[in-house]
Amino acid sequence: MIIVLRRKIIPQQKHKKTYRKAKQSYLNRIRLAMSFFYFGMGFCFASWASRIPDIKTTLQLSEGELGTLLFALPIGQLSAMPFSGKVVTRFGSRKVLLLSLPFYAFSLTNIGLVSQAWQLALALFLFGIGSQFCNISMNTQGFFTEQIFKKPIMGSFHGSWSLAGFCGALVGLGMMALKLTPHQHFIIVLLLVGFLIWANYRHLVKVKSNAKEVSGPKFKFQLPDKNLIWLGIIGFCCMASEGIMFDWSGVYFKDIVKAPGALVILGYTSFMITMAFGRFLSDILVRKFGAKNILIVSGITISTGLYTAVVFPF
Repeated sequence: MIIVLRRKIIPQQKHKKTYRKAKQSYLNRIRLAMSFFYFGMGFCFASWASRIPDIKTTLQLSEGELGTLLFALPIGQLSAMPFSGKVVTRFGSRKVLLLSLPFYAFSLTNIGLVSQAWQLALALFLFGIGSQFCNISMNTQGFFTEQIFKKPIMGSFHGSWSLAGFCGALVGLGMMALKLTPHQHFIIVLLLVGFLIWANYRHLVKVKSNAKEVSGPKFKFQLPDKNLIWLGIIGFCCMASEGIMFDWSGVYFKDIVKAPGALVILGYTSFMITMAFGRFLSDILVRKFGAKNILIVSGITISTGLYTAVVFPF
C-alpha cells in the first residue's frame, strides 16, 4: 500500500540518460553518492542534537523554556511544507538538493552563535526550513535512484542518515572533550558536509521534467483516503517518539540520570546506533516478513523502550 501511494505522489520519471547498460560499479557509485548526501544531512542534525544540553546550560533555560524554543524547528518545517514540493517539482530535486543541503549546514552554524533565547528560536526556524527542503529533494532523489536499481534500497539510504547520527554523536562527544564551543563544532561540520557535496554532486541522478504527469488535473477538495489517514497517524506517532529521543535524550541523561561529563549523549548515541542498525536491516526484513508485521513489532518495541526509560530512570 505504501509503495502504491508513493508512486501516485512521485510517478515514474524518465531519466536523462539510460542506465540499462551501465556497469554495476557505476551504479554502485551513484548509490554511494546518494548515501553520502543522506549522511551529510544526518550529520548536521546529529551535531545539533548532541549540543542541546550545552546550549540549554549556556542560555540558562528551564525544561519548559527549552521545549517551547524547540517548537521553532518544526514550525520552520511546516512553514516550508506548502511550497517545498512545488519548488522541487518546478526546478528538480537535484538542483534543490544542491542548494538546500549547503543552506542546512550553514544554518547550523548560526545556532552556535546564539546568546539569547529569541536568537535560538530564529536560528532553529531557519534550520527547520532547510531541513524541509532537504527532506523533500533528498527523498525524491533517493526514490529516483531506487528506480534505477528496481529493488528496495531506500532503507539503506535512511540507514546512512542514522549512521551519520551515530557518527555525529561521537564527534560531538570529542568536541565536548576538547572543550570546543558549539559554533567551532558546527563550523567543522559545515566544512565536512561541503566536502561531501563537492565529492559526490556529479553522481546525483538527473531526470527529465514531466510537468503534465506531475501536475495532473486541478485540485478539488475531497476527503482523504482512509488508509492515508491511518498512515498519517502512524507517521505522527513515529515522528513524535523519534523527536523525543532527538531533542530530549541528552537533557534526560544530564538532569535525570545525572550522567557525568560527556556521557550525557550516551542515550542519544545508543538510540542512533540501534536506529541505523534497524534501517539497514529494514529492506531485508520487510521483504521476508511483510511491512505490516514489521510495523506492528516495531511499534511495540518503541513503546517498550520509552516506557522503560520512564519507569526506570537510571
